[in-house]
Amino acid sequence: MAAQPEWLAQVPTDRRFPDGARLLFTGCGTSFHAAMTGGEAVQALELALRPDREADLLVLVSHEGETPLTLEAARAWQGPRWLVTGKPDGPTAELCEEVIVCTPEIEESWCHTASYTAAVAAIASLHGEDITWLPGAVEEALSASSPAFGEQERFVVAGASRDLATAHEAVLKLREGAWVAAEAYETEQLLHGYLAAVDESVRAFVLEGQGLAAERGAAAAAALRALGCEVDLVPTRHPVVDIVLFQRLTVEIAEVRGREPDRIRRHDPRWIAAAAAAKADNAS
Repeated sequence: MAAQPEWLAQVPTDRRFPDGARLLFTGCGTSFHAAMTGGEAVQALELALRPDREADLLVLVSHEGETPLTLEAARAWQGPRWLVTGKPDGPTAELCEEVIVCTPEIEESWCHTASYTAAVAAIASLHGEDITWLPGAVEEALSASSPAFGEQERFVVAGASRDLATAHEAVLKLREGAWVAAEAYETEQLLHGYLAAVDESVRAFVLEGQGLAAERGAAAAAALRALGCEVDLVPTRHPVVDIVLFQRLTVEIAEVRGREPDRIRRHDPRWIAAAAAAKADNAS
């Protein structure tokens, strides 16, 4: 997590997506959340199930380029493919016209942090964004004060537009690394029925956004406070910067509660068995 400024400074900036190309992004897990920051995105399984989409170029995001369902999506796609990854070669890379290696090495923690922000920064650069300011901004975010939390075992994170990807990634970190029950919502969706199962036992974060998203974010925060929730309305700058608060929150909850964050609970025989069962089912 602390290596992110250094890794971000090494994200390649020498390539751009083709002018005028209709882009479609895909991936699984953390990589899908990174894909969501790029524009129109579909989860890899959904793309493999229905590959006929209105797009000119498929952009795949995969930590090592070996994720089975991302590979399935790549094989199902009939047009050109680009890959944003941490390895220059592998089965998905072999199918792609362009491979953008966005990290200087493969991240060791299974609760990915640096590989996520590097992928998001690489996608931003491919869109033509200036990303030179991101390492410094992330370094500031890493040293900022942390949000308070209590004994809550349930967390809600809401966001809209590009911040929705951050909400989903924040929740994944909290679940993987701190083992708490965390839920991500699009801001307006949270206000349409989901509040019925929210009360003062929930720790909530609303990503503020801009314009209409900020208006609805303020409304969501007010509604959550009225239910007795402890709520932070979190100002947003960029997905690379905004996720750092939740990475740090995950580590701090894990430390306070004696939970090991890096192996996403795969040191426990029950979760090892669950992962094995999922692979066996996929192979069948």
